[in-house]
Amino acid sequence: MSIVISKADGTTQQFDRNKLFSSLKRSGAATDMAEEITQEIEKNVLSGATTQEIYSRAFAHLKRHKHGAAARYSLKLAILNFGPSGFPFESYIAELFRAEGYKTKVDQIVRGACVEHEVDVVIDKKTETVYAEVKFHNTAGFKTDLKTALYVEARIEDIAAYHRSTIARGLLVTNTKFTTYATGYARCKGLELLGWEYPQGATLQDRIDKAGLYPVTALTTLNNREKTALLKDRVVLCRALPEETEALTRAGISGRKADRVMEEVGALCTPRVGI
Repeated sequence: MSIVISKADGTTQQFDRNKLFSSLKRSGAATDMAEEITQEIEKNVLSGATTQEIYSRAFAHLKRHKHGAAARYSLKLAILNFGPSGFPFESYIAELFRAEGYKTKVDQIVRGACVEHEVDVVIDKKTETVYAEVKFHNTAGFKTDLKTALYVEARIEDIAAYHRSTIARGLLVTNTKFTTYATGYARCKGLELLGWEYPQGATLQDRIDKAGLYPVTALTTLNNREKTALLKDRVVLCRALPEETEALTRAGISGRKADRVMEEVGALCTPRVGI
């Protein structure tokens, strides 16, 4: 019997055990653990269940067995939690490109042929300058649409017309998905897109995994108050915590709790082969 589940954007789809299994494996779960969790959820899930409910069940299983895998599995939610914390998503994207070896600046005023433009992130590469518009959404079901792609492309054309001595490229980044109209227009115009599941093989999730750039909001050993305290203290990345142990104390984390946090950081930041 087929099982229909509800997605965050309000649409429905058939429950796909292979997709669930793959996501568990990607998080770092061993094959036997991923299969065990998949079978358990498949046996108990009913038509009408939401993707959030399925995620919560899988996350609970992972958390009991392997904190590092659970943290990776919760990465999308960890990014969504930037909203309530007030931490700017564009600063995280700038950090991601810095981890990839590029120079970046955030919140820049850039001259165009007609007007000046506020650019979220300017990325300096060897042969070109990339001007990135960063769109953060608080809910997983919200998509970045054609209208956004249109105005980003218009801004890049104006900037490129003024900065003729350098190659100017546009990039539209989101922590969720793009509409099909947005991706179609971007392909036609040569506008680069970077979303949670786009482009295939080099998605935002892929690049975060490869760089090991997990935010503290992904840590399962921290509660929401502690995560917010660290972000307010400008401690954003898990890999910064070994050098920022005093930040844990300022967030009210000490003793055995601090030890558990650092154990999870060690598991989460371990380099991963094949990503």
